[in-house]
Amino acid sequence: QVQLVESGGGLVQAGGSLRLSCKSSHYSFATFDVGWFRQAAGKEREFVARIAASTGSTDYVDSVKGRFEVSRDNTVNTVYLQMNNLKPDDTAIYYCAEASAWSNRAADYLSWGPGTQVTVSS
Repeated sequence: QVQLVESGGGLVQAGGSLRLSCKSSHYSFATFDVGWFRQAAGKEREFVARIAASTGSTDYVDSVKGRFEVSRDNTVNTVYLQMNNLKPDDTAIYYCAEASAWSNRAADYLSWGPGTQVTVSS
């Protein structure tokens, strides 16, 4: 059963912005840390960002620091990924996932959305 759904992907020119959303159907969403991962064609799935369940603590992969910001609104069971100054290297399918522990390893995440495509043109 799909528990997470990403939205907000699309085609954007380099330097542009997109905001991704991840909506969860879990009753206990507010207790889960949530991570964003991405997978480019021919590449491994890569950690992008994460946000803690209640403290709001965040973490980012070095390549997106200063450009991406993850946030959450537990009242609507949604996590956001604001992506600014997008680069062609950001092109990938972006996935959100829920975990019960603070981790940047995909294997530690329990539920995944189907992903949303982000394409950044030169």
